[in-house]
Amino acid sequence: MIVARRPAELEPARRAVAIGTFDGVHRGHLRVIEAAMAARLRTTVVTFDPHPRLLLGRPVELLASLERRLELLEAAGVEDVLVLQFDEALLTQPAELFAESVLRAIGTEVVAAGEGFRFGHGRRGDLDLLASLGFDVRRVPLADNVSSSHIRALLHAGDVEHAATLLGRPAEVEGTVITGDQRGEGLGFPTANLAVLPQLLVPGLGIYAGAALGHRAAISIGTNPHFGGTERRVEAFLLDFTGDLYGRRIVVELWERLRDEAAFDSEAELVAAIENDVARTRAAVSPRLR
Repeated sequence: MIVARRPAELEPARRAVAIGTFDGVHRGHLRVIEAAMAARLRTTVVTFDPHPRLLLGRPVELLASLERRLELLEAAGVEDVLVLQFDEALLTQPAELFAESVLRAIGTEVVAAGEGFRFGHGRRGDLDLLASLGFDVRRVPLADNVSSSHIRALLHAGDVEHAATLLGRPAEVEGTVITGDQRGEGLGFPTANLAVLPQLLVPGLGIYAGAALGHRAAISIGTNPHFGGTERRVEAFLLDFTGDLYGRRIVVELWERLRDEAAFDSEAELVAAIENDVARTRAAVSPRLR
């Protein structure tokens, strides 16, 4: 998959473009991409970074980093992605100019987008405008109850199983492995501690079963109350894994929420609880297999 930052970086081609923010690349987004693919031209995604809401002063917790978004788009079969920097210049650009300088410039013939898609200065551009400019517009109805905002609410509640049905894949948390307190290693359960980008959503506190790097994983999202912690941490114990992960970016799947985090009366009780978490993790089923 080719990733470009400016229209001129893409080779001339007859293109079917799916356009949108695609945060999380969920089932609703995949319907837009599939509509573009159906045109049997070169499937291209036009998307934006950072998220437009941030420039508009409306904070948003992202479901995926740009790096992860691109990985998911490639997995969906997209051939080219144009990532446009969403800045003041793009925000104030007239819709007609955007259509010509971006879409027409890369050879767009077909445009697929959600029915409510808006673009250009004052959000005056819509799919009717693109149709009037000669583009073959494929309007994609919103999938029932599938939206990034709904998925965010489910993840905040720790409902990763319901979120997976909307995402079309397991819920995730991604980050770079950093050095932690190494308490898990002392207990016999060495964990990978993740530094998560501040703009990314972290699911609700709790203990989860999931996977990372091809290994099942028992994941803790919380403050380590047994040790009197106050800072939220994301830690994953990869079952049957040996190796050094420090400095590595990993994507951790969250399959099932096992329990609340808790403080225990003794270290023995804590170890017993972790052993039960590990046993339940071994028995957990990926949402992909349900």
